[in-house]
Parts: sequence; C-alpha cells; structure tokens
Amino acid sequence: MTQEVKQIVLAYSGGLDTSVIPSWLKETYGCPVIAYAADLGQEEDIDGLKQRALEAGADEIIVEDLREEFVRDFVWPALRANAIYENTYLLGTSLARPLIAKHQVAAARSKGANAVSHGATGKGNDQVRFELAYMALDPDLKIIAPWKIWDFKGREDLIRYAEKKGLSIPVTREKPYSSDRNLLHISFEGGILEDPWREPSEDMFVMSVSPQNAPDRVSYVEIDFEDGNPVAIDGERVSPAILLSRLNEVGGKNGVGRVDMVENRYVGMKSRGVYETPGGTILRIAHIAMESITMDREVMHMRDALTPKYSEMIYYGYWFSPERQALQCFIDETQRNVTGRVRLKLYKGNCTVVGRKSDVSLYSDEFVTFEEDTVYNQKDAEGFIRLNGLRLKIANLMRRGK
Repeated sequence: MTQEVKQIVLAYSGGLDTSVIPSWLKETYGCPVIAYAADLGQEEDIDGLKQRALEAGADEIIVEDLREEFVRDFVWPALRANAIYENTYLLGTSLARPLIAKHQVAAARSKGANAVSHGATGKGNDQVRFELAYMALDPDLKIIAPWKIWDFKGREDLIRYAEKKGLSIPVTREKPYSSDRNLLHISFEGGILEDPWREPSEDMFVMSVSPQNAPDRVSYVEIDFEDGNPVAIDGERVSPAILLSRLNEVGGKNGVGRVDMVENRYVGMKSRGVYETPGGTILRIAHIAMESITMDREVMHMRDALTPKYSEMIYYGYWFSPERQALQCFIDETQRNVTGRVRLKLYKGNCTVVGRKSDVSLYSDEFVTFEEDTVYNQKDAEGFIRLNGLRLKIANLMRRGK
C-alpha cells in the first residue's frame, strides 16, 4: 500500500486533526505531503497557518483565496433555494467542503500527486462530502482517510501524539471544541457540547454578541436583489464576499444568527452543534421577503416543496451530483424577477422585515385593498368556492346515504 502512494495533497485547516496528520502520513506512507488550505473567510493568520503546516510535517503548503468563489458559486445558489437543513442549519460547512475538494483535486493534478487526504472522522458528515467530491472530480486519485485506518481512538490520543512530537495544536483539554469557520458561519461541536442539556459558555462564541448584550437600539439594513442574488447593501453595490462580510458584522453586533441544535448526521447518529450565522440568517429572511412580492404562487410552492430535498443533498455531500445540478437549474429559473429591495430591522437577536419593494412586483394594492375598487368582483368568489367545495359536499352526502 505504501509504495503505491507517491505524493499526497491534504486538505489542511490547522485544526487538531490536520495538525497531526502530516506527520502521521509521512511516517505511514514515506512520501511528500502537500498541505492545501483554502481561505474562505475564516480570518486565519495566513503566515501563521503556513508556518504551522510546515512545523506539522508538510513539505509544502498551498493557500488560495476562495472567498469570492465561495460566496458567489456556493452560498448564493443555496440562498436562491432558501436552503436550510432540518429547518435550522444554514449549511455553512456543507457548502464549503465541495469547494475545498475542487481546488484540492486541482492542486493534486498540478503537483503530480496521486492521493488526496482529509482530517474528517469516520463518524461525521465531512468524510462523505470530501470523498464524494473527490470521486466526482477525479476517480483516479487514491483517498486516504486517517481516522479510518490509524490507531488513535479519539481527540485525547491526538493531543498526546502532538505533545510527544512537539506539534503546535489549536485546542486544549479545557476547550476541546471542534470548530469550522468561513464567511457564512462558524460551527462548534465536541467537548461540553456533547451533553445536549448543557448550555454553551458565552466565551465560546466568536461572530456574535449575546442578544442580551446587544445594543438597546435598532439597526436598519437594506439589501438589493437581482434575480435572487444579493447585489447591494444600503444602496452600495459590493462583491458577494464583501456583502456577506458586512452583514456578518452588523448581524453579529445585534446578536443575530445563533443556533443550538441536535441534527441528524448522514451516517445515522444524532449530533449537537452550535452555529453562528449572522449574515446568512439576515439574507435568508430578506430573500424570502423579496420572493413574497415577486414570485408566482405556484412556482413558489413547487420550489418550496423541493427545498428540503435540495438542502439534504448539500448536507449529505452531493453538491457535484447530477440530481443537485438538475434541481439547481429549476431553482435558478424560479429566481427570474426576484429583484428589488428589502428593508430589515435588527434588534437583540431578532431580524424583522419592515419593507419590501420591486419594479417587477406582483403585489397590487388595487386588487388587495379593503376599500372600494373597480378591478375585482367579489361575487366571482361565490362560484370559485362552490366548485372547490363540491367534492367535500359530495363526500358528506355519500356518508349520509343521499
């Protein structure tokens, strides 16, 4: 096995697992290891990240700035679908993994590597997301998943190994959280969070203040959409990554976007996760409001019926699958004319829509008014109701034997 592997490209985050893996890979396979890191807006010290990767045993470190691509080509498509897993999770990690895998595979090709590796455990979702992406993008690459083959049993074993090897690691026994951050969110798992009854400590949170500590005044924000995509904030057109970053800032200051949930992992177990998604929370609320005045009712209802399945595809790791791509085409078609401006009010963890307008709005005050109008004949509703109630009437008559 070890002779087959000539060079490995590792998806490197700088977390506990990937701080240990380069050294272990070199011990096990005796070949060069290239660490690949994607800048997705995690606000990591890039120079420090590079240094840690080399100290961990990597022969080379590649860092690419993928922030704009992440938001434009992964977050925005999911937003157009109002994607959300189990009515709570906005898929921050799920959307990042296929992008990392895409560029990791490209790095393997450019460097002549014949294997790729990741630090995901054999219990979680990320292993599936990475490996399905690898298979879809380059099935010739050998996939090495250390957690499935090494002798370490848990994070405590990794900490001991790192201490023995003199490796710098980003966790302690006091705060052994597993976290993942990008422009869309930050997630926390493990440690005290494995007890679903235990409240997380306030010092754990990074992107947001506690709602009770948020300002005692409201903040307003306006978001412009074009064909379902956010394009401007408070009247200023900015790039996707900048727009989401600004919303993270204003949302975080107002305590918006915290979630504490127990979710169903793809592999079958339940897992407790805590998430901060300030900008994404604001955008989803705003996008739904924009659709409310610009989307046809039946188109909206059909899309809404497919949103749980679409979200599940992303959560399970099927971003590059033909079914997700086909469904994306339908979703994107529904977004034509989802164009206009939404105004929101932020206050102590709440995000409330207070205004929406569009040049292509389907909302008509002439038809909906409670006052006298000349466009709607209320008597027309009599026949509409009679025909729609006919099957109900017949069913009752049959039960009564008439």
